[in-house]
Amino acid sequence: MQVTKQILLGSAENDRRAQKVLYEYCYRQFIRLCMRYYANHEDARHALNNGFLKIVNGLQNVDLDELNFAAWAKRIIVNTLIDEYRKNKNHNQVIIARETEAELANSAEKVENLGALELNYQEILDLLKTIPPISAHVFTLYVIDGYNHKEIGDLLEISEGTSKWHLSTARKLLRERLELMENRYEKRFVI
Repeated sequence: MQVTKQILLGSAENDRRAQKVLYEYCYRQFIRLCMRYYANHEDARHALNNGFLKIVNGLQNVDLDELNFAAWAKRIIVNTLIDEYRKNKNHNQVIIARETEAELANSAEKVENLGALELNYQEILDLLKTIPPISAHVFTLYVIDGYNHKEIGDLLEISEGTSKWHLSTARKLLRERLELMENRYEKRFVI
């Protein structure tokens, strides 16, 4: 389904029917994105709703003729997710990075492909939920959403080096969990 200019105009002018159609489109497009950042559907839907309000309010300030709605809306949703993270992050959590820059560079380069497990989308999300939230956020922003470490640092209010450390940690923890899954998978088929 494509969002028409008429739906966008109606939504900007507070036409509830147009807003309902737009919300249904946004929900289908972005709930999976929100689920990558939250452990439960309720929190993901809350963040999506906040992002949708920003989208509707922002429609009045953009040129609808030139707008790539899907890209624009995705950027708003991602920024909303990051704002929600900032608002809710635990400021008391202190992570001490003991790796050196050389270790960071080495572990960032070494990537093993355990894709033979054929994980589905939900299993990947479940795996991300088993690692520390900040590391999962950095991993998601870097690997899935395509941000670089400087952008991630700016978005999450951490240094570029800390972003690299969290990515390295996330990869290491995910690799360990995938290896455990692989070992359990292999043991099921040994006779």
